[in-house]
Amino acid sequence: MNEQWRTAASATLHCLTGCAIGEVLGMVIGTALGWSTWPTVILAVALAFLFGYALTMRPVLRAGVPLRTAISVALAADTLSIAVMEIVDNAIIVAVPGAMEAGLGSPLFWGALAAALAIAFVVTWPVNKWTIGRGRGHAVVHKYHH
Repeated sequence: MNEQWRTAASATLHCLTGCAIGEVLGMVIGTALGWSTWPTVILAVALAFLFGYALTMRPVLRAGVPLRTAISVALAADTLSIAVMEIVDNAIIVAVPGAMEAGLGSPLFWGALAAALAIAFVVTWPVNKWTIGRGRGHAVVHKYHH
């Protein structure tokens, strides 16, 4: 595997971490509150973007970059990656019959969510490779990782 694919895998894993935190939290809150599918999905997506951007901004801010610049870096680095990941994983979990209604104690809920995130990783990886190859996406963040 060449360097760009390894970097893309790392970027996708980073994206998956933020998305998974937000996605799981949103799904848990919406499901626990008995919300219908779409309000739960909207909350999960909003939290996935929030946590995804926050995880990107953390090391950038530690590098001494001003907040406004760190926000710009996070938006440039992660928006496409998070969007693809969220579209894929939410489409899958909504498509699994009964998954959204199954409840937090159900293996169907957790299995569908885990499978959706895994598939989203596989779909998003080449997207990140493409953006990194063009000096965009997560490549924007790398100059702040030192």
